[in-house]
Amino acid sequence: MDFSALWNTYQPSIVNYLILIVSAILMWTGGRWLIGFVISMIRRALIARHADPTLQNYLTSIISVGLNVILIVAILARFGVETTSFAALIAAAGLAIGLAWGGLLANFAAGAFLLVLRPFKVGDLIKAGGSLGVVEEIGLFSTTMITPDGIRVMIGNGKVFNDNIENFSNTPRRRVDRTMQLPHGVDVDATIARVKADLIALPNVLATPEPSVWVFDIMPVGPLLCVRPFCLPEHYWSVYQATNDLILRVGGDLGLPIP
Repeated sequence: MDFSALWNTYQPSIVNYLILIVSAILMWTGGRWLIGFVISMIRRALIARHADPTLQNYLTSIISVGLNVILIVAILARFGVETTSFAALIAAAGLAIGLAWGGLLANFAAGAFLLVLRPFKVGDLIKAGGSLGVVEEIGLFSTTMITPDGIRVMIGNGKVFNDNIENFSNTPRRRVDRTMQLPHGVDVDATIARVKADLIALPNVLATPEPSVWVFDIMPVGPLLCVRPFCLPEHYWSVYQATNDLILRVGGDLGLPIP
């Protein structure tokens, strides 16, 4: 076999394919760098305009996916692949995937509505989709939350949007609800006055509206007091704990018997 003749015959094709492969690698490397640069510039522009972090992550994710698809199509066109046919193939595949993954598309649409209606934002403490936590990110298809015990939970946007959403951060104040069981024979008015005075002196308890203490119910063992101080949302748990400590301390100071 005459290798010299074969080389002379196929040399132009080999050189041509090598050039195509090298150019595709350069296009992919340069394109990825350019996409990263564009995404970085867009993120900086959004930060400069004080855009919400949720909107920043959502827009950059969509733009990044779109630019990567364009880059892949451009590389295929460089190899001589008919892009119109490829576009039709993508459309057909998209339809098939859409029919098979209708839930994902529903989550995508729900994410868009969450951004438009803004029932919560990144950093808010919410209860939605059966979970309670601080919102870390609203992604294309799911919302990520960090629970109070430090577990990262990802919930589909559709489930979040279709469920009742309780936003504990988007409120000027919160009320802490506690109870204090008294035995029979105790001076209820004096106890209420003492608890209320001590509540006002607690750190982070709001003066307006002032704390309320009243007889919530009459139990077989004695009167049941309702103890309700108000605080800012970020101080809820510290006031909750301080109120419990106050109830125990007042009971001990007044020498109240165990009910």
